[in-house]
Amino acid sequence: MSSFAPSASLPPLPELQFGLPTICGWEQEIQAIVNHTNPIFLPTTNLQLDAIRSGFACALHMHQPTIPAGEQGALIGHLQYMFEHPHDGDNHNASVFAWCYARIGEFIPQLVQQGCNPRIMLDYSGTLLWSFQQMQRWDILDQLKRITCDPTYQPYVEWLGTFWGHAVAPSTPIPDFKLQIQAWQHHFAALFGTEALRRVRGFSPPEMHLPNHPDTLYEYVKALRDCGYRWLMVQEHAVENLDGSPLPQDQKYLPNRLIARNSQGQEVSITALIKTQGSDTKLVAQMQPYFEARSRDRQPLGQTTVPGLVTQIADGENGGVMMNEYPRDLFRVYHEIRDRGENYSGTVALNGTEYLELLEAAGIGLDAYPTCQAVQQHKIWQRVEPIAATSVLVEQAIAELRQTDPTFHMEGASWTNHLSWVAGYDNVLEPMSEISAAFHRKYDTLVDQDVATTRRSDYQQALLYNLLLQTSCFRYWGQGQWTDFAREIYRQGQVALQS
Repeated sequence: MSSFAPSASLPPLPELQFGLPTICGWEQEIQAIVNHTNPIFLPTTNLQLDAIRSGFACALHMHQPTIPAGEQGALIGHLQYMFEHPHDGDNHNASVFAWCYARIGEFIPQLVQQGCNPRIMLDYSGTLLWSFQQMQRWDILDQLKRITCDPTYQPYVEWLGTFWGHAVAPSTPIPDFKLQIQAWQHHFAALFGTEALRRVRGFSPPEMHLPNHPDTLYEYVKALRDCGYRWLMVQEHAVENLDGSPLPQDQKYLPNRLIARNSQGQEVSITALIKTQGSDTKLVAQMQPYFEARSRDRQPLGQTTVPGLVTQIADGENGGVMMNEYPRDLFRVYHEIRDRGENYSGTVALNGTEYLELLEAAGIGLDAYPTCQAVQQHKIWQRVEPIAATSVLVEQAIAELRQTDPTFHMEGASWTNHLSWVAGYDNVLEPMSEISAAFHRKYDTLVDQDVATTRRSDYQQALLYNLLLQTSCFRYWGQGQWTDFAREIYRQGQVALQS
């Protein structure tokens, strides 16, 4: 495997502990690394805000769950399962999937060497990263390390944090938000180094799911802020203006300030970059954000005008368009930009943090951003004055709305509105809640008494099962084999907690 110099602020973390991924044990040290205000891209960017008319930002989301499908129910990555069962469903695509996970590590250096000025944001779940380790796919990890850790390519690549176990926030126990976030930060630092982790400022929610219950959203945003995140990517239809109206067209291309109020009247906010609606994989594969951005001009923000940003994320491996059309159109578009002489002006590629830092350097801060909130919350705050809110009043308003408004719900919003991550899944959600509650009963007091508890093997194993059971795939794929996987993880998790 390749090796890169670690940060001097913390010794290199072990890539594995007790045979498991490093997902805990250095919480205080990680907090110190990620909570800073230093610019990341500003010192190295080759772009100037005044020269940009419009921008586009593309992110690739990569995920495979961990499932109990190995020998005697051992935990293995679904990618490994695909290789071992090539005749099931689409599993014959396993080698193509593996190439998709690594190929951006080839594409970015090639584009740079060809005189282009590319940008890409990367979102890899913790379970997928662990799968690479289990399969000893150092080829994939080394390709990713190259563009992450080599200073030559750092200006072009931005990693986004996520929940380690690909959990959907609205149905994840609130005490586990920070555990999921910190587990990914630990794992990423162990694989790519703490200096690389210091540069991770944006967050990509699994399934693009944004909770809209006031208390859940508040705790979610607070956990993100506490863990050093500066901005969050959100789906267009997951948010609304404070008066309940949908975001107007131009507002989608600006940073928004997402406001989260809880039932106690407390408020916290975070910058939101808006992912526009559409066929995600087709849009990214065919580089449509570039073409949309070309049709746009600078737009008002505060007392000046700025380039808007067309932001899009898609699965990086799923479907023929990502497997086949993306490599073709990625190079075609960046060559077109280069040949038009627009590498640094006009319509350019940007990464999220780079865009925000350019705005901030121009004197445009959070106070200038338009505000938004999670969809459906206006209906609650019409009935409850935020400054006078109590848990009783908020829950009473929610209950009344559920009785009188058939369009009202508190399940949040994700990349799609035709799926519920709650309805019909009691056989997964109840075990999730039980495991989480048992985990916190056993360990919270112990951690309060001695933070070194999180470096114990029993803590790490119990945490692993808690996070794994929250994986969205055990609901996304419906009843049957996937809910059976969830029940087996629950059983193994119970054993771990009783040891």
